[in-house]
Amino acid sequence: MANVSKADLTDAVAKAAAISKTAAAEAVNALFDTVVAGVAKGNRVTVVGFGTFLARKRQARTGRSPANGKEIRIPARNCPAFTPGQAFKDAVDASGASGRASRGKR
Repeated sequence: MANVSKADLTDAVAKAAAISKTAAAEAVNALFDTVVAGVAKGNRVTVVGFGTFLARKRQARTGRSPANGKEIRIPARNCPAFTPGQAFKDAVDASGASGRASRGKR
């Protein structure tokens, strides 16, 4: 399975929308910038059928330093999160169904 880069997304948008790669790159960057800005402000950014981007609060907790094994305090923070929409889940499930069936029972 291959990874898809931002450049690959830009190329796909340019081809699908029949626009220049420069215009597609601006559109892709604008989309990402808008999502990041919205989530950074504490808003949910929902794309119907695709999913919801949001910030989740992580509580402060005690961890352990891998260097010396001593306990350390990890502060609370906000983390970006994504919840896929039903159409996205269905598309991924449909594309992976044949792969799961071919593995057989364990």
